[in-house]
Amino acid sequence: MAGRRSLPEVDLTCPVCCDIFRDPVVLKCTHSFCAPCLQQYWSRHQRSRDCPLCRTQSVDDPVSSLTLKNLCESYLLEHEGPEEAESSSSEAAGELYCDPGEMCLVHGEKLKLFCRAEEEPICVVCHTSRKHKQHDCCPVSEAVVDVKEKMRSALSSLKEKRDAFDKMKKNYEDTVEHIQVQARYVERRTHEEFEKLHNFLHAEEEAKMEALKREEKQKSDEMKQKIEEMERKISSVSESMRVLEEEMALEGISVLHNCKNTLARANRPIEDPVMAPGALIDVAKYFGPSMFRVLKEMHEITKYTPVTLDPNTAAPWLVLSDDLTSVRDSEEKQKLPDNPERFDPDTAVLGREGFSSGKHAWDVHVGENTAWVVGVAKESVQRKKKVSSVLNNGYLCVYYYHNMYFAGTSPLTRLGLKKSPQRIRVLLDCDKGRVSFYDPQNDTNIYTFKHAITERVLPYFWVGCQKCPLTVEPVKVCLKAVEHC
Repeated sequence: MAGRRSLPEVDLTCPVCCDIFRDPVVLKCTHSFCAPCLQQYWSRHQRSRDCPLCRTQSVDDPVSSLTLKNLCESYLLEHEGPEEAESSSSEAAGELYCDPGEMCLVHGEKLKLFCRAEEEPICVVCHTSRKHKQHDCCPVSEAVVDVKEKMRSALSSLKEKRDAFDKMKKNYEDTVEHIQVQARYVERRTHEEFEKLHNFLHAEEEAKMEALKREEKQKSDEMKQKIEEMERKISSVSESMRVLEEEMALEGISVLHNCKNTLARANRPIEDPVMAPGALIDVAKYFGPSMFRVLKEMHEITKYTPVTLDPNTAAPWLVLSDDLTSVRDSEEKQKLPDNPERFDPDTAVLGREGFSSGKHAWDVHVGENTAWVVGVAKESVQRKKKVSSVLNNGYLCVYYYHNMYFAGTSPLTRLGLKKSPQRIRVLLDCDKGRVSFYDPQNDTNIYTFKHAITERVLPYFWVGCQKCPLTVEPVKVCLKAVEHC
């Protein structure tokens, strides 16, 4: 291109873009370039500021050449006309002043394609290079639409995650409030239970003090009577002694006149004073067996149930009693934390203590409840999804539903009970892998599962009746001393 130009035109041509100077600048080495061409050159090669022709390092900033700029503008007006010169100047300026980020750093061409394989914009020359020749490419405009769609999808996903985090944060805040409610509930129940024991012990103490006072008064009154009796005897003996002393003071025959009566009175038999048995307070009776009796009576006022319901597993629709021994269904869903242990939506609750060995038993009063499930469940059962309480899902239970009894086998086993039990006794033998259900009223076996207990199981209760609760019945606890024969 330069070879076809006249000498004056060559002198007005930029060595980088090979076109008439646009905004010419001159370096210290006297070489001139278009200002945008020089900046792109320095940016593209990422080296120190050197001259593209002689490689002389340029410390100072380029200086604009007003004379050269005027010559170039005059040349364009002379050879191309005003409109063409202005149009050519505008197009060239647009190309020269394009954003460096839109130019290929390797080939200096505008980035017009997008390599999907490398996920980077490339120029037309890059597309024909060995690196990108076999890659799938598309126009930048199409790539922008695709990338923005991916960004829009990513933004939507992030919004969903943020919403999930907001929801979990709210759940945590609700959990903090519920923890405080639980703490106050435990405080109240603990005060009530210990207040009951305090009142019982205080009454026992008062009764014992009253008995002690009665015995003290009785024994003291008896001793006072004995003292009065001794005082009378002392007075009688003293009087006999005085008479003898007076008679002994007489002389001669006068002593003999009353000696018979005097000696008879003095020699009258008098019992020796003896301390009666049982005079002291029976101190020992207020200790030992007495305290043991108090302990036995405490057992009578403190109920023991072999299963305590765990409120942290109870579905939000269930209502538990204050002592955590009974549960019923309700229409109102309570505001409770959605913790992992809680059943939801299934209206179920587990016992607090789990079992993996040994024998265990408990009675459940079902009464007139019209929809219930009683048995045991593996600790790993699904709690956030409504599933059937059957053996395949980790349950060993019996059902009562629509006036029919079933065993939770797969499929369900219909149980032909002749009499509706008021109570269900659950007998769990972890070592033998047996879960048996009985009617304790007549000791009739309802059903027995023979299934190995390979993980911890917990008492399980499902209730669908609002009128009659399921209640774990207390058991009688005997306190007795061990006798060594």
